[in-house]
Amino acid sequence: MTNRFLPCALAASLAAVAVLAVPVARAAASAVSASPAPTVMPTLKVDSSAVSDGRPGIISSYADVVEPVEKVVVSIKSSKVVRERVPTNPLLRQFFGDVPDQEHESKEEGLGSGVIVSSNGFILTNNHVVDGADEIKVVLPDDRELPAKVVGADPKTDVAVVKIEAKDLASVTFADSDKLRVGDVVFAVGNPLGVGETVTMGIVSAKGRQVGILDDVAGYEDFIQTDAAINMGNSGGALVDAKGRLVGINSAIISPSRGNIGIGFAVPINLAAAIMKSLIETGTVTRGFLGVNTEALNPDTAEQLGLPRDSKGVAVTRTDPGSPADKSGIRNNDVILAVNGKPVENRDELRLTIAQMPPGSKISLQIMREGKPVKLAVTLGKFDEKPDELLDGVNVTRLTEEMRRQGHLDGRISGVVVTEVGENSRYAEDIPVGAVIVEINKMPVADLAAAKAALHPGRNLLLVYYRGFARYVVVAVPESTSP
Repeated sequence: MTNRFLPCALAASLAAVAVLAVPVARAAASAVSASPAPTVMPTLKVDSSAVSDGRPGIISSYADVVEPVEKVVVSIKSSKVVRERVPTNPLLRQFFGDVPDQEHESKEEGLGSGVIVSSNGFILTNNHVVDGADEIKVVLPDDRELPAKVVGADPKTDVAVVKIEAKDLASVTFADSDKLRVGDVVFAVGNPLGVGETVTMGIVSAKGRQVGILDDVAGYEDFIQTDAAINMGNSGGALVDAKGRLVGINSAIISPSRGNIGIGFAVPINLAAAIMKSLIETGTVTRGFLGVNTEALNPDTAEQLGLPRDSKGVAVTRTDPGSPADKSGIRNNDVILAVNGKPVENRDELRLTIAQMPPGSKISLQIMREGKPVKLAVTLGKFDEKPDELLDGVNVTRLTEEMRRQGHLDGRISGVVVTEVGENSRYAEDIPVGAVIVEINKMPVADLAAAKAALHPGRNLLLVYYRGFARYVVVAVPESTSP
C-alpha cells in the first residue's frame, strides 16, 4: 500500500503528501491582491518558559487549557473561478466549418483553518490554504463571517498571513518551539472535514522532520511530528502545548488513505513567526545567504579531515566567489560545526539556520580547519530566490559535455542552455527551452554570470542556437530587471 503525504489540500508524492485543507486546486498565480503591507507589527503575546517543570501530576481534564484556544482558531473558506477550454467536437467542424472552442467556468471551494495572533485581526495559516484563491472569508468562533485579504504568503515554508477588519479579538499566546521535547502533550485544533471546530490530543512524536513535502518549491522543512489526529481541513490550525500556547501550525499528514493514521506535521511556531514578521512588515520574505556548498560528514570523511570518526558537522566543498563565505575566509575542506553556538549536523540544518536570518545578520561560525578549531565572523548576504534566472521567466545553466551529447550539439557550440521558460514570460515566444544562448551583444557567454554581465537595460542582441540553426533574437530588458 502506498503512503500519501496530504498537504491539507493537495496530493503530492513521497509516497504522496496531503496538505490538510479541504481541496481548492492550486492556481498558477493568486488572484487575491495582497493588501498594502502594514508598517507596524501587531503586539504578540509570548510565553517562552518550558511546558513542564519536570514534576508529573494527575490531570483529569484539559478543558481549562483548550477553551481559550477554541476562541482563537478560525475556519478559512476560499474560492476561485476555474476557466477551462472545451474543444469543439470534430464532427461539428466537419459540417459547420471553423467552430471556436467553448470556454467553461466553474467555481472551486476549499476549507482550512487559521489562528488569530493579534486582537486587530492578523491570522496565521498555511500558504496552501489561500494559494490561488479569488475570494477568502474567515469564520470566527462566534460564527461571524468576514472577508479577508492576504497580507503575504511564503510557499517555501507553507506559511501565510491574512487580515480581517475586526477589533478586540481573542488572540493566541506563542510558546518557544525550540523548547519542545519529544513526549510533550499537544493538542491539534481546527476544522477537519468541515465538521466544525475540533480538538484532538497526542504527543510530540519527533522534531526537525524533513520529509519532502516542500521539495517542489525547494522549501525549508523543520516539522514537528505529532500523533494528534489531523485530517483534511486542519491545515493552518493550531498545535498547542499543555499550557494552551501555540507551538506549531498544522500543515500535512502522511496517509495511505488521505485520513489520519497518527503521522501529522506542523510548522514550528518559531519558524512561522519569523516568516510572519517579514510578511507583515514588507509583504515578502528575505533570507540570509552564506554561499557554500557542503556535504554531511561520514566517519571516513571526518577521519580524512583530521576529526574523530564520530564527529558531526558539514564539510565545505565549494565557496561561491564573492559570497559572504568567500569574503570571510571560509575555505574548501573546512568543517562547519556550529552557527552562533548552535550545532549543525547536516546540509539541510545549515540551510535552514542561515535562511531564517535576515540579510546583514552578523553570525559566528565555529569550524575545524586541518584539525584545529577556528571561529569566523560572517555578515550574511541576501539569498537570490531565482539563482538561475537570466531574463524574466527564463532560467539558464552552463552547457555541459553531457548536455552536448544528449542534444547532439556541434562541438563548436558553447554558451548557456535555456532550462525553463515561464508561460507568462515576455520572452516565451523567442527563446525556447533547450536553446543555447551563444552570444549576448556580440560577447560569448559561458555561464550565467557572464550572460548577466553582458545584458544591459534596453534592447539586447542574442545569438541563439536551436535545432541545428543559429539566429539572432532582439530582446528588451526593462530598467528594473537589468543585472
